[in-house]
Amino acid sequence: MTRRALLLSLLAGLLLATASPAHAAGYRYWSFWDRTGSTWAYATQGPSTAVPSDGDVQGFRFAVSEDSADADTPRGTASFTAICGDTAARDGRKRVALVIDFGTASDAPSGETPPARRTECAVVPRDATAAEALATAAKPLRYNTNALLCAIAGYPETGCGEQVTGKKTDPAPAESKQDGGPSVGLWAGAAGVVALGAAAVWQARRRRHA
Repeated sequence: MTRRALLLSLLAGLLLATASPAHAAGYRYWSFWDRTGSTWAYATQGPSTAVPSDGDVQGFRFAVSEDSADADTPRGTASFTAICGDTAARDGRKRVALVIDFGTASDAPSGETPPARRTECAVVPRDATAAEALATAAKPLRYNTNALLCAIAGYPETGCGEQVTGKKTDPAPAESKQDGGPSVGLWAGAAGVVALGAAAVWQARRRRHA
């Protein structure tokens, strides 16, 4: 292989490696969230023990994540007024606004397509848990033998918190950690390889004509 071909090969490898970062080992599961004002917070209790109050907003997001710090929040705007504003209060009952985000195709199990994100206003007894509120609005639910929530509204059809590896593409540009364009590091590295390639070609031509 000539020096020019080698450098061009290195450039191609740099572009591919930087443009498609590998997603570390994680788990595919439904995460549970509380909404305070305009911010989602990873719930400190599971839905089977959390008891929301009238006016609370809670979210569920299906995704691949390494842990709670890495977990994807439910997408889109969410407010109690927008979800439950048309539902009147009732004695002995409470209204819980639910945001159910089935995630993206990159997080879906093989052969399955995530349904569209949806919101529901669950009207339940005052002492109902988040899991009971969810059950009134998004059946069928599926749990495993350890009471882990595996499926909402039948999605996904199979699997429950399984470990996965591979590459994950971030489909949420509105909350992306980058500006949506190529990173500065990518272009700086590519420019360096191109400059080396140009220098090698110039030197080779100079030797031939010397």
